[in-house]
Amino acid sequence: MKLCKLFFLALALGLFAAGPLPAQGAKPQTVCPVFGGDIDKKIYVDYKGKRVYFCCPGCDAEFRKDPEKYMKKIEEQGITLEKCPEEKK
Repeated sequence: MKLCKLFFLALALGLFAAGPLPAQGAKPQTVCPVFGGDIDKKIYVDYKGKRVYFCCPGCDAEFRKDPEKYMKKIEEQGITLEKCPEEKK
């Protein structure tokens, strides 16, 4: 019985140390919403508090022409975009 309690205590501490779990169903962005290639984290647009990454220069310009079209596509794919970093003052 004592061994069982010790096991559950260790398990609870391990889960606590691991930190919060990502939201169920949350899927990070790994592909470009315009062309579908792997994202390059140096090419992005901040839109309505979210950061959208692209695969190559030019995709960001295409996104800016009709951002809602691509945001809908991202949402339909169940992708959770990163929040824009806080601006330093």
